[in-house]
Amino acid sequence: MLDPKKLEEIAKQIQNNLPAGLKNMGEEVEKRIRTVLQAQLGKLDMVTREEFDVQTKVLLRTREKLNEMEAKLAQLERQLAEGRDEQL
Repeated sequence: MLDPKKLEEIAKQIQNNLPAGLKNMGEEVEKRIRTVLQAQLGKLDMVTREEFDVQTKVLLRTREKLNEMEAKLAQLERQLAEGRDEQL
């Protein structure tokens, strides 16, 4: 596989050797593509990074509580099993 840095270097060399008219056209195409992508991405139903981070923290706290409850349940089940063994 080709080294991405080498490909980028080649692309820059090609771009630097293009006539000015082609460079300007490329910049205009890039601007238009960026504008279209931003418009289309804006239509998607996505959450912000901040909202994602908040929900990640909530999920982590919930996971911690679940782990604690699972441990308590396992302990209670052991105690219950021990109590049954003593009755026999």
